[in-house]
Amino acid sequence: MILEIATIHVKPGQGKLFEGIFPEAEKVIASSPGYISHELRRSVENSGKYVLLVRWESLEAHLVGFRESPRFLKWRRLIGGFFQGPPEVEHFEPTTDHML
Repeated sequence: MILEIATIHVKPGQGKLFEGIFPEAEKVIASSPGYISHELRRSVENSGKYVLLVRWESLEAHLVGFRESPRFLKWRRLIGGFFQGPPEVEHFEPTTDHML
């Protein structure tokens, strides 16, 4: 399992609109092969800062199966206009087989 962590900075004053459209965008990503689950979190300290945590079966499921598909273009059309800049995206793998 791979955990994608995307840090998203939303344009000032656009947070509520972003959160309002996000349920439509999450349907797009959730329909992608290899998708497991996701959660969107809003920063308490930094207005307009969000992290999107997406669990994928593999790195390829995200980078090839989603990012190289028409789903990604639809995803970006829905929420990309809210971004202040490109999201910072990293992928993480478990260090052990024991997860809490």
